[in-house]
Amino acid sequence: MTTSAAGAEPAGGLKPVTTRVMNLAHFLTRNARRFGDRPGLIWGERQWSWRELDAATHALCAALAARGIGKGDRILVHSKNCGEMFVSMFAAFRLGAVWVPTNFRLMPDEVAYLATSSGAKGFLCHGDFPDHAAAVAKESKTLQFTWRIGAGSFGETTLTEAIAAHRGQRVPDAVVDRDDPCWFFFTSGTTGRSKAAVLTHGQMGFVVTNHLADLVPGSTEADASLVVAPLSHGAGVHQLVLTARGAPTILLPTERFDIDEAFRLIEKHRVTNIFTVPTILKMLVEHPAVDQHDHSSLRHVIYAGAPMYREDQKTALAKLGKVLVQYFGLGEVTGNITVLPTYLHEEEDGPQARIGSCGVERTGIQVAIQNDAGEELKPFETGEICVIGPAVFAGYYENPEANAKSFRSGWFRTGDLGHMDEEGFVYITGRASDMYISGGSNIYPREIEEKILTHPAIAEAAVLGVPDAVWGEIGVAVCVARRPVDENELAGYLAEKIPRYKMPKRFFFFEELPKSGYGKVPKRLVRDELERRGLLDFVRTPGGSV
Repeated sequence: MTTSAAGAEPAGGLKPVTTRVMNLAHFLTRNARRFGDRPGLIWGERQWSWRELDAATHALCAALAARGIGKGDRILVHSKNCGEMFVSMFAAFRLGAVWVPTNFRLMPDEVAYLATSSGAKGFLCHGDFPDHAAAVAKESKTLQFTWRIGAGSFGETTLTEAIAAHRGQRVPDAVVDRDDPCWFFFTSGTTGRSKAAVLTHGQMGFVVTNHLADLVPGSTEADASLVVAPLSHGAGVHQLVLTARGAPTILLPTERFDIDEAFRLIEKHRVTNIFTVPTILKMLVEHPAVDQHDHSSLRHVIYAGAPMYREDQKTALAKLGKVLVQYFGLGEVTGNITVLPTYLHEEEDGPQARIGSCGVERTGIQVAIQNDAGEELKPFETGEICVIGPAVFAGYYENPEANAKSFRSGWFRTGDLGHMDEEGFVYITGRASDMYISGGSNIYPREIEEKILTHPAIAEAAVLGVPDAVWGEIGVAVCVARRPVDENELAGYLAEKIPRYKMPKRFFFFEELPKSGYGKVPKRLVRDELERRGLLDFVRTPGGSV
């Protein structure tokens, strides 16, 4: 398995005697010993103690091993948040296999591509997604079995049945080295095509330690975390962090984001921390439920994934108190680039408010603002934000071209543009790519453009993100049509081809797209033309084409 992106021989030719590290599943072993009867996972009316979670993980490991899963094998998981998904992570870790979770909102063909590109041997699929299971089975050349999570009629067995059949069996933690993969974290980077960022046991051990130090300092088994995002990505990392402390994770009872229920759970379980994105945080503090439930237990409300408007920051601070923690970090650095802690969040404007900053370097991490030649720039000069440190991933799985573009002299290139002030506070000012962030999710225009262009009436298409007070940014599509077509027709056509969160908010139709002297369609020219025509004023106005 080729994963390494960059490296160098240690000084003097010295090499460590061993690179063996703790298997991340040991967190469960430790919790079962120390906090066996305490809750580790709460989902609706169901609670699992740490002892039960550890036993279920051992049983699932035994079942997977009997089906041929071993060290280095990839296990694809497409599921909504649930107890089985929680257990599947630690089962993969314990076997030395690789956990390969997907965003459950992806379309069947997208999940099939992830199965193929990762070389997944097993597929654990939620019962609500039979079309995804069929697509993976059809496209994958490496898949050997599909097991179902929950109700449904596909798969050779269910996780519940597999665990029950092997209950009581114990599987020793696989011996793992620092660079052994444990998680494929899918990210599209700047290309729009999903790539598997390889996270390793050693790297994730550092990430957990860093999150505990910088995001939720002082956490113990007495804390509790509410999950309001899919466990497949950042929320899964945060859940791993709380597991390291023996604190329970609380899942919303359904995939629907019920704000009143969220505050009810915060009050009931005395929740101390939440990992979220600015869009969700804005919804939480603007909902009447914030004034109807006791949320005084909250100490750390962590937001990431997109910048947060200053007025929204003020509202959140006024409603929740001085509990906000912002961090900046990509999947490739597992969230570990900068942090703006609680004490640096000021409700009143002024020099101490650090308005617009995403914070300072994380513990053990170094950030540099570099020009195109890789030279470090002076304070306040704009360049690419680059990072080095133990949280940086091992590289993209079997993608040397992407690795070559993403690393330079050992530095990981984030693709984000920004500057640093004289005290080391980082400010993100733009992105090197056309990618935009809507509701905390990265949206890649090329992927959507390609789907639009499959409509027989569309000759050309350009998608770009524009500012939005609710979602941070929303998508706008500008198209050239061969025949009359309106927004409703095009949106209906795309509804079966892309997830709802990727759907452009508006579709505009031009006779031609603005082009450069080389025949390309720069997004800046499209944006300028939208501005010139005054169309951006209509972006949030429903109706047909303008």
